[in-house]
Amino acid sequence: MFNDRIWKKTKAILILLAFGAAVHAQTIQYEQTDSIKVMQLLSDAQKLTGSTNWMIHFARQLRGVPYVGKTLEKNEQEQIVVNLRELDCTTYVETVLALTLCQQNKKSTFRDYCDYLRQIRYRNGQVGYPTRLHYFSEWIADNTHMGFVQERQTPNPPFTKVQTLRTDYMSQHVSQYPMLVKNPSWVEKIRQMEQKLSGQRFRYIPKESIKNTRLFRNTIQDGDIIAITTKKQGLDTSHIGIAVWHKDGLHLLNASQIRKKVVEEPMTLYTYMQKHPSQEGIRIISVVRN
Repeated sequence: MFNDRIWKKTKAILILLAFGAAVHAQTIQYEQTDSIKVMQLLSDAQKLTGSTNWMIHFARQLRGVPYVGKTLEKNEQEQIVVNLRELDCTTYVETVLALTLCQQNKKSTFRDYCDYLRQIRYRNGQVGYPTRLHYFSEWIADNTHMGFVQERQTPNPPFTKVQTLRTDYMSQHVSQYPMLVKNPSWVEKIRQMEQKLSGQRFRYIPKESIKNTRLFRNTIQDGDIIAITTKKQGLDTSHIGIAVWHKDGLHLLNASQIRKKVVEEPMTLYTYMQKHPSQEGIRIISVVRN
């Protein structure tokens, strides 16, 4: 058995082959604890029934993991970062989705997990800072193209409002992004991506309409990804998590900056969103199930 202190200090580099005919060397940054955790989660899941909701299962397995922001921003050059020891709201959802895709497709190795994470996190699976899916609207579109997810925008009601994107936050706040500060030539590529997103329109459910009704329980399923839309200028979403129904209504599994860890929120999503004036509503993204 490996010593815990050695696990925490040990970092490994894994070279993977990218999908397709061409061969691309991809650098994977992780600690040995991360690979062991992935393998253990996938091994334990094989003992469960095929009817298990894998998004909910893996999301709950990660409860208690500390919230840490900007874990992808610490390198000089972009690498595929695998970190199950520290999660933010996006890396939490990406981790759960990558585990779910492995389980749905009967893939059980750490290499399989890393390959799914690469495809989930980067435009067309191409690793690079400008091709990382920074805005969640682009993340949805690219993962839909990959066949992993599909956004739901009907029925109306409850999807009664329309969000028109005006994305420029990253290019207007470069100082908040360490890798952009170090690589100013990337800013123009980010700006071009923002311009492509701007003007796109998506239907969403306004937060005041979230209810514990049959309509909502039929519209939003356990394990759906919830993207919270925001009034904050230049952004499309401000937080994401995973839907889970309780008897009293819809709740959120999420990596919470407020609670400093991954939690299953004890309050309903309706109550949670009333405490955040800048949050406008929710977009619903379903994982494509085999």
